[in-house]
Amino acid sequence: MSSLPSSISVSILFFGAARGIAGASQLDFQLPAPATVATLKREILAKYPALERFGRSLLVARNCEYAGDDTTLEMNDEIAFFPPVSGGATNDEDDASSDATSSDFYELTTDAIDITNVARRVVPSVCGATVTLDGYVREHTRNHKRTLYLVYEAYEPMARRELRRIGSEARAKFDIAHVGIVHRTGRLEIGETSVCIAVAAPHRRAAFEACEWLIKELKRTVPIWKKEFYEDGSVWVEGEHAEADTTIIPR
Repeated sequence: MSSLPSSISVSILFFGAARGIAGASQLDFQLPAPATVATLKREILAKYPALERFGRSLLVARNCEYAGDDTTLEMNDEIAFFPPVSGGATNDEDDASSDATSSDFYELTTDAIDITNVARRVVPSVCGATVTLDGYVREHTRNHKRTLYLVYEAYEPMARRELRRIGSEARAKFDIAHVGIVHRTGRLEIGETSVCIAVAAPHRRAAFEACEWLIKELKRTVPIWKKEFYEDGSVWVEGEHAEADTTIIPR
């Protein structure tokens, strides 16, 4: 009869400002078994005390899903630490995230987003309206500093999963037919589109309501961050929900 392991090894990923504090994007870590997210978090905060500044807003994902403190860890888990999110088709067909049963699509891209193309991909004959949201880079931020450009970063496997999740939830909540979301990563100049959401519905009101709900959920849960660059420096944007209660996760 084999005995239980005395320790487990996990792979840790850091994103956004958390990566800057850790000084690395990936770390192999070993800790005593059994272990939970809370156990690992204590050890990581002891190793990188500057992460304490995020407080309860420091988020954790296990194998691309949000995880609470009581989540049990297993050998070779992939654990991501990141601050609140700041908130299309990739160049590799294997990474496409279109819904196989409909024309829905949820994508990341480093290329410029064609708004018209995104909107026209969700125009079925049963619908009477498509509402499209074009989110683009503005020159002045909330602190009134002049922004030169932005850099967007994503935890890509989890971001695609979250985009599909919120799209599916929108279809359940609203009387809509199709959803398309394309988000850009990498460097964006002022005026360039960072995200495009298109919603098709039989009637326009549901399309408007779903589009508004989707952008709020995207900014709340999809692991995409932006770094703002100014003439005198740069800063990671920690998100609109930096002080939110982390009991919103896991699902």
